[in-house]
Amino acid sequence: MRRHDSLALGPLRRLYLLHTIARIMDKATVDGVAHGHAHDHAHEELGFWRKYVFSVDHKVIGIQYAVTGLLFLLFGFTLMMIMRWQLAYNGRPIPIIGGLFGENSPFAPNGILLPESYNMLGAMHGTIMVFLGVVPLAVGGFGNFVMPLQIGAPDMAFPKLNMMSYWVYFIGGVIMLASFFVPGGAAQSGWTSYAPLSVIVKGGGQTLWLFGMVFLITSSLLGSVNFITTIIQLRARGLSFMRMPFFVWAQFVTSFLLLLAFPPLEAAGVLQLMDRLAGTSFFLPSGLVVSGNALPVSGGGNPILWQHLFWFLAHPEVYVLILPAMGIVGEIIANNTRKPLWGYKTLVYSVIFLGFMSFIVWAHHMFMTGMGTSISAFFQTTTMIISIPSVIILTAMFLSLWGASIRFTTPMLFALAFLPMFGIGGLTGLPLGLAPPDIHLHDTYYVIGHFHYVVAPGTILALFAGIYYWFPKATGRKMNDLLGQIHFWGSFVCLNIIFMPMFIQGLGGMNRRLYDGGVQYAHNAGLLQWNVVIGMGAWTLGLFQIPFVINFFMSMKWGTVVDRNPWEATTLEWSAPSPPGHGNFLTEPVVYRGPYEYSVPGAAKDFSPQFESEKA
Repeated sequence: MRRHDSLALGPLRRLYLLHTIARIMDKATVDGVAHGHAHDHAHEELGFWRKYVFSVDHKVIGIQYAVTGLLFLLFGFTLMMIMRWQLAYNGRPIPIIGGLFGENSPFAPNGILLPESYNMLGAMHGTIMVFLGVVPLAVGGFGNFVMPLQIGAPDMAFPKLNMMSYWVYFIGGVIMLASFFVPGGAAQSGWTSYAPLSVIVKGGGQTLWLFGMVFLITSSLLGSVNFITTIIQLRARGLSFMRMPFFVWAQFVTSFLLLLAFPPLEAAGVLQLMDRLAGTSFFLPSGLVVSGNALPVSGGGNPILWQHLFWFLAHPEVYVLILPAMGIVGEIIANNTRKPLWGYKTLVYSVIFLGFMSFIVWAHHMFMTGMGTSISAFFQTTTMIISIPSVIILTAMFLSLWGASIRFTTPMLFALAFLPMFGIGGLTGLPLGLAPPDIHLHDTYYVIGHFHYVVAPGTILALFAGIYYWFPKATGRKMNDLLGQIHFWGSFVCLNIIFMPMFIQGLGGMNRRLYDGGVQYAHNAGLLQWNVVIGMGAWTLGLFQIPFVINFFMSMKWGTVVDRNPWEATTLEWSAPSPPGHGNFLTEPVVYRGPYEYSVPGAAKDFSPQFESEKA
């Protein structure tokens, strides 16, 4: 076996040396104590707060991210269900919670949602689902818990920075939630916070939105630096870059996207705060008239500048959402087809190219801003090019299924569903990447259908797959298969009932962001009926999350107890105890082969783990 890069060995060996010394000292000090107990003895003195709240253990932090992200996903989903009631049954009181609002409620008098409240729910639904839900779960949760285990590291490179990244995220989330309770309510300018509306709108909600975004962005920057350093420096002996699991590659590229794309938006957020609080005009043009009165500001700013700064982050952000999902799906497909991932190196190069290209397509969100035809042609071309690596990744995963003896486990059902759902999301995005059809489709429900097929039936199904797949590693117990399959089939059907009709509405010309669905427009007359169908799908989807919640918490205590490798998988995390103790591994892991050595001809069993030598 070739000698591994010394850069990756040095820090890792030093960390393992410290953990080994601690274990030896424990064993020498406490006579008759079992090895696993000795392994953790030095850390039993940690109190509840340091062990479970202000922890520096990457596994605890990953679980903190995951649980917090799931709670925010539930809250953001609840906001959407209220919006869907308003669109399906315009002007009727909201059921169940409508009675909580009195006649003088500034949010929903007598339970009937106000237009400005609908705008508030729309802005906060998008913000919460993307920045407080999916990204923290996909990157903070799965990245923190799984990635160090998959590379054989005892922890992250900077454990205290890791803890700080979670708590900065938590503070950002609290600020976002607090904005609902200030006079005027939460932000009402869309999740994109377009100027000049976001600058001139009254109330403290928009200001708190900007403060919250600064904290959330800072959290992502701290986390991305930590991830990049950990993957480069703390890989196990023998784990070359081309032996890393595809999930680790996905997190690696995602970290670079966060590191490079978020700073412009953080700067833009500070500038918009200055416009709101300090009287500057970074995004306010001269001669702006509001309600018949000239706005008393210096002017000279450019609202389009905000769009450029926002979308320079927000298009890479789409790949921040999708790349970890692709990594999860790749792991589960390889494990349940009992075959290597088809075209592993091609997948890796595609993910890297995807990350690079994501920085030069942002203005396809801005074809309607009056950009010249030359620059429009450039962004149309780059948008068509970026679809190529996505198609390669999807095709490689479909080809991995060919000729396989597929195990239809609960994680595999979610992973398989991801493939066509992401395919629909990607294909419907192509017309939006070309300026001529985008003129007609821009700001219609077609855009909502496209984006949500990528991140809801796509990414969120993949995240559920990851929860079912790695739950045994985190808890030592498996989740119930029957409840898991009820959760899958119900969610899969409902998600399509919700989002497929949006393409019909969008192609028919129905605009989004209309609190009554656009009843005053004649061309919407035959399209409004779909809002009732979509609403029914959304509320039923909520009911199908109940089996997941029951399964999640019941399995922690009563789930089937499993050994360290219940799925008979090949990657490094399955060599650690379930759940892993402090330092993760009982001995320093060594990698002997690639990540997906399944069904090797002549092998004694149908999987050859990375951590087992040829002699074993």
